[in-house]
Amino acid sequence: MRTTSVDKPATVRPPKKPGRNSGTPLDLGWLKQVAVNRSAAERRTTTLTARRTVKKQWQAAWLLKAVSCLDLTTLAGDDTPMRVHRLCAKARHPVRADLLKAMGVADLGITVGAVCVYPSMVPHAVHALEGSGIPVASVATAFPAGLCPMSSRLEEIRYAIREGAAEVDIVISRQHVLTGNWQALYDEIAAFREACGEVHLKTILATGELATLRNIQKASFVAMMAGADFIKTSTGKETENATLPVSLTMVRAIREYRERTGHNVGFKPAGGIRTAKDAISWLILMKEELGRDWLEPALFRIGASSLLTDIERQLEHYVTGRYSAQYRHPMP
Repeated sequence: MRTTSVDKPATVRPPKKPGRNSGTPLDLGWLKQVAVNRSAAERRTTTLTARRTVKKQWQAAWLLKAVSCLDLTTLAGDDTPMRVHRLCAKARHPVRADLLKAMGVADLGITVGAVCVYPSMVPHAVHALEGSGIPVASVATAFPAGLCPMSSRLEEIRYAIREGAAEVDIVISRQHVLTGNWQALYDEIAAFREACGEVHLKTILATGELATLRNIQKASFVAMMAGADFIKTSTGKETENATLPVSLTMVRAIREYRERTGHNVGFKPAGGIRTAKDAISWLILMKEELGRDWLEPALFRIGASSLLTDIERQLEHYVTGRYSAQYRHPMP
């Protein structure tokens, strides 16, 4: 094994406590001005990743940054307490100790950004992560479809919080977007925000089911006006999940919202992000469009389960010069 080092300042920054987005009254006039050019969005994301590349120790540093922004997730019908405990063990030590030592970053205490589970698995995750400082995020509001009575969805939020969730990922009613009922969407998310209290609200738009980029940008604005602390692309269960053109549309909405209100809102792509190359593409997008602060877990997360395996394999290649088999980097 060859010994090398990673530029620490490029990887680690003092953590910021996430701020809250207090929201604004619904502004329908703002929504009427929304226009998105799909061709331009696709061209921008294609050239963005083609013109920007990182190699060698800089690539390793970016990959370690991606690890720190991961929402390590298990949302399967066969989840068990033991699987959640194994996931949390991986969250505490996401990269093998020998690799971190070889890169000279063993002292940085790198962990993932959060662990994301179903509400019934929250207490198991909270117990497994005790003392680690890693927050537990819970999906709620009848994830992934969101087609339950409002009272049930609100109670699911409250249940997850009572069990110890520090963040709640809610799903919206897509029908409100598809029918242009922006007041109903605003009222729904505002009610979810109220139910969350001091717990951070991440709003899943399920972008693969919203038909157009224009609808996606409008839904992004409404979610932020209603008080969402993060906006998130997908449940991971749609036919089309996170894509760069969709993400560009959402992060530009975040940028405009910040310019108008002064509030910083986080962004979380989720679903279909499986390779280290994908992770770097999204980090480049955040850096180019929103700036350095959106390379921290306070404002950026990647929702993924299998992504970490490929990142570890790339880091082992950086250290040893060889690609390892996937079984050397087991996941629950």
